Amino acid sequence: MTNAKFAKLFEQVELHDGIKLQNRIVLAPMTHSSSNPDLSVSDAELSYYERRTDKLGLAITAVAHVMPGGIGFQNQFAAFGEENLPGLTKLAASLKKGGAKAVLQIFHAGIQGPRALVPNGDVVGPSAIELKDGSQSRELTNEEIESIVTDFGSATKLAIRAGFDGVEIHGANGYLIQQFFSGWSNRRQDKWGGSVEARLTFPLAVVDEVQRAAAEGTKEPFIVGYRFSPEEPQEEGLTMEHTFALIKALNDKNLSYLHVSLMEYASKPRRGGDLNRTRLEQIVEAASAPVIGVGSVHTPEQAVEAIELGAAMVALGRELIVEPDWVEKVESGREADIALSLTSADQERLVVPDQLWGMIMGLPGWFPVVEAETAE
Repeated sequence: MTNAKFAKLFEQVELHDGIKLQNRIVLAPMTHSSSNPDLSVSDAELSYYERRTDKLGLAITAVAHVMPGGIGFQNQFAAFGEENLPGLTKLAASLKKGGAKAVLQIFHAGIQGPRALVPNGDVVGPSAIELKDGSQSRELTNEEIESIVTDFGSATKLAIRAGFDGVEIHGANGYLIQQFFSGWSNRRQDKWGGSVEARLTFPLAVVDEVQRAAAEGTKEPFIVGYRFSPEEPQEEGLTMEHTFALIKALNDKNLSYLHVSLMEYASKPRRGGDLNRTRLEQIVEAASAPVIGVGSVHTPEQAVEAIELGAAMVALGRELIVEPDWVEKVESGREADIALSLTSADQERLVVPDQLWGMIMGLPGWFPVVEAETAE
């Protein structure tokens, strides 16, 4: 039986569009670089998702790119092309088996696209920016920008045909949509850049196109969420004040939900807003749509705290890899049995694809890895 103090995690949630989720717990979108070499969904990915999405309210996939030049990671499945429909259809079915609503996250990596993976090494963005390798990105033309907007609509229609319940527009983590909004990466002076309002032109055009494609592609209610990062470290980058302007603009779009990308759910702002209150509280107050809170949530106590800060839903990323049965254990009152660490011998038990397991073992500090003999 569910412990009373965790009962609110299992309340039904109604999104802005009337779609109901069976509880407040969300699978966070996490890159796992485990797709087939041809960028189709792999069997290993299907098994990985099916193992950790039972009884969730919402399951959001790793991000998929909407056109070839938008790739951001090795072995990342694609949200374009008829050839990718069968794999995406299997993926949607895997996510939905345990009652979760299935959402396909879509993006374009922009200047974060690895030159070795982007066709012809043509890394593009709102402006020509010096990249980490010392080379420069290429500034997109007006025609190319319009074409990418259309690609987001095409990806949405593909998601509908594959059986997804919705899409999440990935406007966070410094990828193309955020690059257009940021004064650091967008130095244009045409209709796509300049003032804060002008820098919102591309993100809002993507939202409009996705919603248009959804309305055209299905008569059923279809989830359209938007993920954003609230601040950037660069001097010319985003502050909380910019984020409030973004939220105000998104409020007019009647989105299903907003998803704030945070490293830590209770973190406070660096610049702008009230520096003494959490970002999450201030974002929830500004937003008219339900907000997903995320960031270093491992225990049910932390999940409840995120809800009490105002989040309608709470997303678990690394924790659902470490403990695929998190939801079932909390719901049945066995929260004391939740695993908070893993060992190097756990890959098969946890159903984690080889590429993702290699990243987990190869990046010290990313996951709580303990020695097998000391693990409980």
